[in-house]
Amino acid sequence: MPKVAIIEDDVSVRRAFRQLLGSAGFEAVDLPSVEAFMAIGDMAAYDCIITDLFMPGLTGFDLMERLHAQGSAPPIIVVTAFSTSANRERAHRLGAKAFFAKPIDDQALVDAINWSIESER
Repeated sequence: MPKVAIIEDDVSVRRAFRQLLGSAGFEAVDLPSVEAFMAIGDMAAYDCIITDLFMPGLTGFDLMERLHAQGSAPPIIVVTAFSTSANRERAHRLGAKAFFAKPIDDQALVDAINWSIESER
């Protein structure tokens, strides 16, 4: 069962994503911040990461920069309320496999996760 990290400061969004991914056959772990994710330490345990961009503390951009600097990271999917062309371009430059504006179509997110995991194999 593929394992997906959900990094999102909005508890209702985290809960909705966790339920969606669980029903789609993923093991979903939801975390309230980039700092909470980084504290876990074992990035290799995840097949995919879903992250918001703007949260208190470290941002989704900070996460992508840190993972990019480490040289290997699971695929990253960005889901944000701040869908600007500058944010989209920066996210893709930092290696995001997909970029979605909130609210997001559930099936599109599941499809993007599946595609991202498959493209890494």
